Amino acid sequence: MTPPPDEAVVARLRAAGCVWAEDEAALLQEAAGSASELDALVARRVAGEPLELVLGWVGFLGRRLVVAPGVFVPRRRTELLARTALARAALVERPVVVEMCCGVAPVAAVLDGAGEVHAADLSEPALACARQNAPTARLHLGDLYDALPVDLTGRVDVLAANAPYVPTRRIASMPPEAREHEPRAALDGGEEGVDLHRRLALGAPRWLAPGGVLVVETSPGQVALTTEALERAGLATEVVTDPEVDGCVAVGRLSPAAAATA
Repeated sequence: MTPPPDEAVVARLRAAGCVWAEDEAALLQEAAGSASELDALVARRVAGEPLELVLGWVGFLGRRLVVAPGVFVPRRRTELLARTALARAALVERPVVVEMCCGVAPVAAVLDGAGEVHAADLSEPALACARQNAPTARLHLGDLYDALPVDLTGRVDVLAANAPYVPTRRIASMPPEAREHEPRAALDGGEEGVDLHRRLALGAPRWLAPGGVLVVETSPGQVALTTEALERAGLATEVVTDPEVDGCVAVGRLSPAAAATA
């Protein structure tokens, strides 16, 4: 039976502005191996460090994904990206899946073992977490498609990406937990927030298999710009949303005819 949260810990967290102080206290107690370790964890949380980084993990589709200081922490809305990628991959007997801008690889973790799975990112600390979260995936360090091995050309059935999509001007108004503890490169999507979406769309036809899809997390306010980028690349588009997790995903499909000219 799980012991009740320590009231002194709850009080410290509540005084620091933690809305779910009781739940956080219970998680911190579970993570701590001693009273001194608990005190140190609580001190980090009270100082404003995100709970997930203090714990060393984040919950994602029933899993605990490893996270660490200096990496982007997956949000619940990205579960829609992972579910959409999983559903598309299930349509292929042995799918080739790539998670681009993978961070700690939440999508690759969900698809780990389901075909040939790759994950790529610019961040070495993020890929170190990805190795633990998706142990059988093939990991690649580099800038977008430059990171991928050439033998993936024209073979990718599902290319999923949670690329940065916060407009530069809005970063200053983000919650301190994100703004101060996550890499700016994992947040900043450029002036309109879709710089990376445009680059992903432009390169996708070369890498996608006939009928393959590019699946990109975006926001309701930017989905028109994201789908425009996909359409300009010759992809047939649709939008998938899930209000329960505040998720919005743009899907672009490469038709066999378009693949022949890519």
